[in-house]
Amino acid sequence: MSVSAVHAHNLSKQYPGSRGVQALAGVSADIGLERFVSILGPSGCGKSTFLRCVAGLEDVTGGELSVNGKPVQGPPDDIGMVFQRDALLEWRSIRKNILLPVEFAKKQSSAYQEKVDYLLNLTGLSDFGSSYPRELSGGMRQRAAICRALVDDPKLLLMDEPFGALDAFTRDQMNVELQRIWMQTRNTVLFVTHGISEAVFLGDVVMVFSPRPGRLVETIEIDLPRPRHLSVRETPEFGRYVAHIRGIFEEMGLINEKGAAV
Repeated sequence: MSVSAVHAHNLSKQYPGSRGVQALAGVSADIGLERFVSILGPSGCGKSTFLRCVAGLEDVTGGELSVNGKPVQGPPDDIGMVFQRDALLEWRSIRKNILLPVEFAKKQSSAYQEKVDYLLNLTGLSDFGSSYPRELSGGMRQRAAICRALVDDPKLLLMDEPFGALDAFTRDQMNVELQRIWMQTRNTVLFVTHGISEAVFLGDVVMVFSPRPGRLVETIEIDLPRPRHLSVRETPEFGRYVAHIRGIFEEMGLINEKGAAV
């Protein structure tokens, strides 16, 4: 029997305190190995909380959660994370920023120099290893953050709205870049986003969450060939996926008659 990359059964998360906010309720999912999974839903629906639970940064308050067949009790082995803000250290070069997880793991940096070279080349940053973050554009900084997350070969890559702060053009380019990187690394990716088109473009699967408390409303398999070019967004097949997901949000009362989010 194959092991899931992430297995959740009836997962819930309630924050302590006088208000006792229920962030997640009854979430069950099986995420297969080497799949790119987009997690989509409105603001405050628990998408990021789910990711933080998978990362072992939040304790669950009910249900079961395992990563690579092992119950989550603190941060699992073999995971990498990329956040909306790149969190690069301004006083370290890009190469030294990429090596941070290796240093935290108390491993020999010298053994990872070839891996850093490979990642810099993979992401088009070969000429910027000695540069400092302030010398890079927003998109380049996020590429460096992705390199940092991949340097120790994680089986699972968690991405929490990594392109949310980028302009539309750069975001499109980063979508294409991320797909290309993933097709070479083939780790499992959980990608949190607010964008329906972005979720469909990147995902093998789109998990749609309801408003808080977050529940998994539907899991949609995306049957579009790879590699996907931006022009796929103009095809009828792509449009049908987007329309279906928009319909889910309309049924939840999250999109008004004029098509604007409420």
